[in-house]
Amino acid sequence: MSSNLTTDRPTFVTHLQCSITGERYEADTLHGLSRAGRPLLVRYDLDAVKATLSREVLAARPTDMWRWRELLPVRGTENIVSLGEIETPLIPIPKSGGGNVLVKDEGRLPTGSFKARGLVMAVAMAKELGVTRIAMPTNGNAGAALAAYCSRVGIETIVFCPEDTPEINVREIAMQGARVWRVNGLIDDCGAIVGKGAAEGRWFDFSTLKEPYRIEGKKTMGLELAAQGGWRLPDAIFYPTGGGTGLIGMWKAFDELEKLGWIGPERPRMYAVQASGCAPIVRAFEAGEEHAERWEDAHTVAAGIRVPRAVGDFLILRAVRESGGKALGVGDPAILKAVEECAKQDGLLLCPEGGATLAAYREALKTGEVDEDERVVLFNCATGLKYPMPAAPQTLDRHGAIDFDAL
Repeated sequence: MSSNLTTDRPTFVTHLQCSITGERYEADTLHGLSRAGRPLLVRYDLDAVKATLSREVLAARPTDMWRWRELLPVRGTENIVSLGEIETPLIPIPKSGGGNVLVKDEGRLPTGSFKARGLVMAVAMAKELGVTRIAMPTNGNAGAALAAYCSRVGIETIVFCPEDTPEINVREIAMQGARVWRVNGLIDDCGAIVGKGAAEGRWFDFSTLKEPYRIEGKKTMGLELAAQGGWRLPDAIFYPTGGGTGLIGMWKAFDELEKLGWIGPERPRMYAVQASGCAPIVRAFEAGEEHAERWEDAHTVAAGIRVPRAVGDFLILRAVRESGGKALGVGDPAILKAVEECAKQDGLLLCPEGGATLAAYREALKTGEVDEDERVVLFNCATGLKYPMPAAPQTLDRHGAIDFDAL
C-alpha cells in the first residue's frame, strides 16, 4: 500500500483480477485494462468483512452510498468525495407497469443520473492514486458526473462527446468545469481519441470499464436492492445496457452478498435492454456468442445506450445467461410511448433509457418471458428533465373572455 495513504477506517481490498484470464494484479497501483485488454475486477477479503460487518450494523448507518464502505475500494477517508449520493427510491408504477413493478429511480442522484455512482468511486480512487488529468468519451450523463466530481477534487478533465449529444448534457459538462469537445462520430470514435491521448501520456483514460473502480460504484445498485428488499432479491431486473457497467456491477454485488451469508443463491433474471437501432449485445446473445461485434450505423432516441461496442460485452452476456435472463431490443416508438404513458398515468418522468426498460418489460409480458405476479425492478437511469419533451403551446389571454368549459 502506498505510504501516503491513511487508513483510518477498515479496508478489505486484497487485489485486482483480470475478468477473462484471472491474472492477479496488485492493489493500490494505478491500472487500466489487464494485459489481456479486459476489465479488472476488485477483490476483497470477504471473510474479514463478514467478521467485521453485520446487517444490523449496516442498518444503523445513514442510507447513503458510503454506508457500504467495507465493500468499496477507497482506503483513505480523506480521499472520499461526495455530492450526496443517496439510496435511490423504488417507485411503484401500477398503471403503466403493473402492481408488482417498481422503478429504481436513479435520477435522484447528484448530476441527475446513475453515472454518479460509478464516477464518484472512480474519481475518489483517481485522487487516491495520484491522477491529475482525466479524459473520457461520453454520451452525456457520465461526462457530467465526471466533471462535477473532478472539479470538486481539483482533477483536470477533458470530455469528448458525439456531436448530436443532447445540448443540455454538453452545457452541463462545461458548466461543471470540464473542457468538452463535440466529435463528428459515435462514442467509440470519441473513445479512440481518448485512447490515443492516453497512449501518448497526456491523460488517464476513464472510458467505461477501462479503469477498475466504476464497477465498484455501480455495484451499490445491487447492494441497495438487496437491503431495500429485506435481503430478498426481485425475480427480474430490466437494465438499460450500453457499456453495461451497472449490470456487471450488480451481478458482482450479489455474489459478494452471498459470500457474506446475507442472501442465498437465488438470483434475479437479468434482462439487458438495448434499443433496436443499436443492439450488439442482443445480436450476440441470440447468436450464442461470447463477444459482440460492433454495431454499424447506430441510432436511437436513447443516447445513453447508443454504444456500438462494449469492452465488457462478455461480462454482460455471462450475467444474462447465468441468471436465465435475456438481452432484449426495443424500438424507439415503443420507448417514447412508455415514457409518455408512465408520466401521464403514474406521474414518473422517465428518461428514454428508462423508458426502454418499461417497453421491454411490456414486451416480455406479452411473450410470457415474465409473469404479472413476479416482482420486477426497472432501472430509470437519469432524470427525464434532461431530455426533450413534446411542445405545450397553448396560451390564455387573461384580458379576453375565458371559455371555462373549453379549459
